[in-house]
Amino acid sequence: MDFALQTIDLRKAFGNQHVLRGASLQLAPGERLGLLGPNGAGKTTLIRCLTGRTRPDSGTILLGGRPLEHRDQRHSLGLVPQELAIYSDLTARENLQIFGRLYGLRGRHLRQRVQWALAWTGLSDRAGDPVGRFSGGMQRRINLACGVLHAPEVILLDEPTVGVDPQSRARIFAMLDELGATGTSIILTTHQLDEAETRCDRIVIFDHGRVVAEGTLDELIRRTLGTARHVRLRVHGTVAAAPRYWRRGGRADELEAQLEDVSRRLPQLLDSVERAGHRIADLAVAAPSLNQVFLQLTGNNLRDA
Repeated sequence: MDFALQTIDLRKAFGNQHVLRGASLQLAPGERLGLLGPNGAGKTTLIRCLTGRTRPDSGTILLGGRPLEHRDQRHSLGLVPQELAIYSDLTARENLQIFGRLYGLRGRHLRQRVQWALAWTGLSDRAGDPVGRFSGGMQRRINLACGVLHAPEVILLDEPTVGVDPQSRARIFAMLDELGATGTSIILTTHQLDEAETRCDRIVIFDHGRVVAEGTLDELIRRTLGTARHVRLRVHGTVAAAPRYWRRGGRADELEAQLEDVSRRLPQLLDSVERAGHRIADLAVAAPSLNQVFLQLTGNNLRDA
């Protein structure tokens, strides 16, 4: 199949500092790909290479199966940076018109796309207001619209929900869902665990200038940490000695265990607790998390990366 976007063995050095060391990834048509990596991993340089702001020393970038070499191809890409790239003293409509012209839109087509963007962001009634008066979430929505006004096939999103409230985050992802329904492919860089876990079809973990792991969340967990589940149990009173199959937890009334087959083994473990004379107060079974995968692969905690 032709990927919407593909990088093959990208390499880039700045003097003696090798930032990209054979970066290869694939983005399928209509896919939403989460790109995660600690600070200094090379994500920013990779994005700059994709947008033409930095030229790689070697390697290939394919857009729709063709080498990304011509300026007109770059109109198939949309970039939404983390920093707000809008003019605060201009209205929402004026911002959209300016960015539309930068992308080569003119006349009726430009007017139609501006009207679409205002409706898509839910800001038609604020079209004539300066965006400097908007809330942070509203500014993020206009920032996003400016980056996709030309209907690109691939969108690069750098922390699109940073600093916004939960309601605004939900609105932004609803907007992205609309784009995804039309077949638009998206690369999302984020440090928000829930965004990567629930909003992305597949996740790429990037470190030291290369892809160190990729797959769905379940695939990453299975390959990195295995299928075991962590069981934490609290009892009434205190535990003097851990029953069979268990170990003491961090509290006096707590027990812990690791289980590969929860449905088969958990009844045995609960029975051993009751046979030891304890009454169960609470029970929790937790699957391994993306943060644990990230920590295992990079040595960093995702939220602190």
